[in-house]
Amino acid sequence: MLELPKRKNPVLRTRLPTLPPAARSRIALGLTAAAALGRFELQQCRDCGTVQYPPREACQGCLSIRLEWKPQSPEAELLAATVLHHSNDLFFRERLPWRLGLVRLDCGPTVVAHLHERVAPAPSRVIVAAKLDRAGQAVLVALPDKEANMAEDRQLREFTCDPKFRKVLVTDGKTALGQAIVKALAAAGADLIWVGYAEPWKKFAGFDELKPLPQVTLLPLDVTDSKNVREVAAEIGGKVDILVNNAEYHRTYGISNRPGVDTARAEMDVNYFGLLRLAQEFGPAMRSRGADGLASATAWVNLLSIYALANFPPHGTFSASKAAAHSLAQCLRAELRPAGVRVINVFPGPIDDEWNQLLPPPKITPAALANAVVKALQEGVEDGYPGDVAQEWLARWRDNPKALEKELST
Repeated sequence: MLELPKRKNPVLRTRLPTLPPAARSRIALGLTAAAALGRFELQQCRDCGTVQYPPREACQGCLSIRLEWKPQSPEAELLAATVLHHSNDLFFRERLPWRLGLVRLDCGPTVVAHLHERVAPAPSRVIVAAKLDRAGQAVLVALPDKEANMAEDRQLREFTCDPKFRKVLVTDGKTALGQAIVKALAAAGADLIWVGYAEPWKKFAGFDELKPLPQVTLLPLDVTDSKNVREVAAEIGGKVDILVNNAEYHRTYGISNRPGVDTARAEMDVNYFGLLRLAQEFGPAMRSRGADGLASATAWVNLLSIYALANFPPHGTFSASKAAAHSLAQCLRAELRPAGVRVINVFPGPIDDEWNQLLPPPKITPAALANAVVKALQEGVEDGYPGDVAQEWLARWRDNPKALEKELST
């Protein structure tokens, strides 16, 4: 059972972050790409149907090079288990003992997987999942069942960003989405939630519902004000375990239907430069706390938009600002990865709010999107696409980006 982490002793030295071995071949990155989306996929031969692991350039059965990454059944049998008491690798040496098992998948291959502490002794049935480790690479984990919570296991907590007992900053609590995220985090067991809100002289709708929550601390935060962001980071930056950047400025129309650049500048100032200001002030502090044990900095969540993948002309300049934020988030991911801090990008479809009211259903509700954010943290994925529209748009974009551009332009 996961327990509340002890307070950090300021006299002891700060542990420096370490990462597990991260070297992978280009072929093996297919497993990582699927795990980043929360999927379990293995190579399958198009000619003979053989499912294989580890990834290879050619089929082990017929030597065909026509291999595809396809979803596979996670059902498996644990054949044998062992406990590692010694390792030459610094990451594992600091975390011993470490449990490993030999697992035979129902789809064919036999793999070595990390074991959840509740897995029954061999032989027993298990569920295998592909998860991202602290280096951002895919590893295989054997769980006792589909509902097993990895955060409850000391070893497997390394593969998750579960908000339970964590300290979280939500950058905008004035919107319905921001308030839904705060409530979802509180329900997930977050220890402390700082909720930012711009224009503190205005009492926003929902203020009276957030203030009584025992985990919530409201604080003025305007992501367009560099001085304000710097002051907030100086006050709480060294304590934040998870940062959820949901601050957003959204207006409709594209280029020719709107005179001037004021609205587009405001969108960029919040959606792009706001992220940049937060990253410059909070990023170094979170990077330095990547090895604080159970109380370490663990995740940075960006609420982007499915419009970041391909421009949606009726929301043209908003789409452009989200595309810029997406590119910046990839840079932030590269800079935080050496500390083991995961950057999670969430690409929802149209949200059921005032700026999407003219779009037809389906639209994702703030509560559903908030639950998707918490689920992404609990599962430790890198990218999430909540909502029917986002899933369909992603499939079309992966199939043919140019075709999607042409479809949207009409």
